[in-house]
Amino acid sequence: MAKRPVLTRLAKRPVLTRLAKLESLPIAAVLLTLYLVFMITAPNVFTGHRIYMSFLQTIPPMLVLALGLTFVITAGEIDLSFSAVVAFAGFVFTWWYRTVGEPWSALLLAILAGALVGYINGVLVAKIGVPSIMATLAAQFFWAGLTVLLAGGASWNIKGIQDEALHGIFVGRLFGSIPAQSLWALALTVFCWFLLNRHRFGEEIMFVGDNPNVARVMGINVERTKIKLFTMNGAMAGFAAVLLTTEMNTFWTTQGEGYLLPVMAAVFIGGSSIAGGEGFVVGTFFGAYIIGSLEAGVVATGIGGYWTQLVSGLVMGASVVLNIVIGDGRLAAVSNRVRSWVTPSRDDGG
Repeated sequence: MAKRPVLTRLAKRPVLTRLAKLESLPIAAVLLTLYLVFMITAPNVFTGHRIYMSFLQTIPPMLVLALGLTFVITAGEIDLSFSAVVAFAGFVFTWWYRTVGEPWSALLLAILAGALVGYINGVLVAKIGVPSIMATLAAQFFWAGLTVLLAGGASWNIKGIQDEALHGIFVGRLFGSIPAQSLWALALTVFCWFLLNRHRFGEEIMFVGDNPNVARVMGINVERTKIKLFTMNGAMAGFAAVLLTTEMNTFWTTQGEGYLLPVMAAVFIGGSSIAGGEGFVVGTFFGAYIIGSLEAGVVATGIGGYWTQLVSGLVMGASVVLNIVIGDGRLAAVSNRVRSWVTPSRDDGG
């Protein structure tokens, strides 16, 4: 009879262990806690559905960009050009639609334009050996400048896109309220998770990110793998550009500039290692919604927009720390340390 409490504790431990091993559980907990805090501090805004529909409308382009960048970071590389790709691919989409009047071919060309930029980045990095931070930084300036020149520095309106089936399919409202782009972003998240965790391409990326030399010994074509992932990242940036341009019914030459830091923050908050070899698609998903919700939440609480960066820094730091503590299996050690602080040691009593 005296052993029952011990057995009960032992029976509970596997459950806690399995929960701790769930992918990106800490980041999901941070997002849930964030929304609960906003519900308490700004109930008029966060207890209604409109704010969440707004998030489902505005966050998907950033999420799509973050998903592509997750693969690049997992491979131990970096891409700083995706914000310029959003502008360039958006221009291609808008120009073709205004010229030909056919939205589906404009969609295809925008994705191909993004893939072309990514392919060039991949060749520079993998074949020529240019460090990815330099190659993509140069690409950022080049494609952003080229877009401004091609567009004449002006924004272009495409109101006619609202009457096209493409508009309803990609950025319409399901049941009159749910933004369609949120479903596309969710579907891409599921696809990317299977690609990274259940496909040979994902395994190759992780091996390349962990140690390229070992990957070569294992028969992985490192150069080809890097070109593929940069190309995929560019294609996803092209798709994000279509979502953004179609939703706004307008193209402007700087439409991707505001995404660079938030997208990178979403990936790193999600737990992907900056050193490569480890990436978390689910973590990126929750990280994007954390970043995308912070500013609106802070403003809604009434404490002022000046607090946005401070609160963002605190939330990001807490997310990363919590993810490291649980992800590295230190949860039990931390729990024991806290218990030792709270419970007096038997030796202290003499």
